Amino acid sequence: MTTRRKSKRGQSAVEFIIILSFVLFFFVLFFAVIRNNEAQKNKEKENLILQNIALDARDEINLAAQASEGYFREFKIPLNVLGTDYNIQIIDKRVYVNASRFGVSYAVVSVNGILKKGVNNITKQNGEVYLNK
Repeated sequence: MTTRRKSKRGQSAVEFIIILSFVLFFFVLFFAVIRNNEAQKNKEKENLILQNIALDARDEINLAAQASEGYFREFKIPLNVLGTDYNIQIIDKRVYVNASRFGVSYAVVSVNGILKKGVNNITKQNGEVYLNK
């Protein structure tokens, strides 16, 4: 009789471990799916912010080009995007903004000078647009 009780207890312990393993597996799977979804949303948010930075820079340059002589304005470009470093530059009449996973560019008018992170000064003198000069 004692061997049957031990056998039932042993079987119950094995069944408990199997059930616990399934519950743990689904728990880990659930959190992996949530984490993946969160990472995707952060990536989309980062891409949207990078697009907005490029559009803001483009708009500032185009506004200066359309403004009257002597125009001056100070504007800021963020130092990072959600804690991630990125690059911003003007090459061949295009504003380029890129990070490790995403990049965007927009056409701008001819501009003299460089675009930098932080505070930028933009002016219009003699019909030309100058950045940080």
